[in-house]
Amino acid sequence: MHGLFRVRGFTQDDAHIFCLPDQITDEIKGVLDLTEEILSTFGFTNFEVNLSTRPEKSVGDDEIWIKAESALKDALDRKKWNYIVDDGGGAFYGPKIDIKILDAIGRKWQCSTVQLDFNLPERFKLNYVDKENEKQRPIMIHRAIFGSLERFFGILTENYAGEFPLWLAPTQVRLLPVTDTVSDFTESVAKKLRDAGVRVEICTGERLNKLVRNAEKAKIPVMAVVGKDEAENNTLAVRTYKDGDIGSLSVDDVLARIVTANATKGADF
Repeated sequence: MHGLFRVRGFTQDDAHIFCLPDQITDEIKGVLDLTEEILSTFGFTNFEVNLSTRPEKSVGDDEIWIKAESALKDALDRKKWNYIVDDGGGAFYGPKIDIKILDAIGRKWQCSTVQLDFNLPERFKLNYVDKENEKQRPIMIHRAIFGSLERFFGILTENYAGEFPLWLAPTQVRLLPVTDTVSDFTESVAKKLRDAGVRVEICTGERLNKLVRNAEKAKIPVMAVVGKDEAENNTLAVRTYKDGDIGSLSVDDVLARIVTANATKGADF
């Protein structure tokens, strides 16, 4: 998936927070909490954290840089995260926190960034009125949780080697009818699953063994064989990529398991 890591154009989930100098720590802590929640939902729980400080050439006075760097350190200390200080590695317009995630084989990928910005509030002449009725410049915080979305999807795909957890898989269920006589039943099952938000597809045109083999090569989490008995009994002969053949289950049972996995961000059927 390395082609997704250096794309010609990329999409960044950049957002901005405007705050007072004494609100920096709380706002940064909130962004770090959000980052941890989102990345861990996708299965990334090991991070390397870097704190980049003032470079040789920069904008803003000494006092605000000292206060900003102290606020970033306080936020990291409140998270009880270990971090590496990159002296002089910040942008000219403010210090930052970079988060590198570790994938399944221990590679590090830089994704999330929390960046203070003293430059843009000045250039846009942004002001607020403080309690002394004096005009002051706000602090601007950039935050990107995923970084490049294209890059994140590449990292995600490599991390799971295409074997996505059930809730995340692009195709969650593949229905494999063994005869045209069960087409109507198969379509009704597919509709019921789709109506509940399940991502399902129907595959035909090959012998059953090849249909199953193709589904396993595609790492589809749930495969369901549909024959005459299944159509008559409102059941599915279920096979999962992880556990193999698990036997006959009712359509409602299959649906309930997948709906639960989706609701809880679960990996297993």
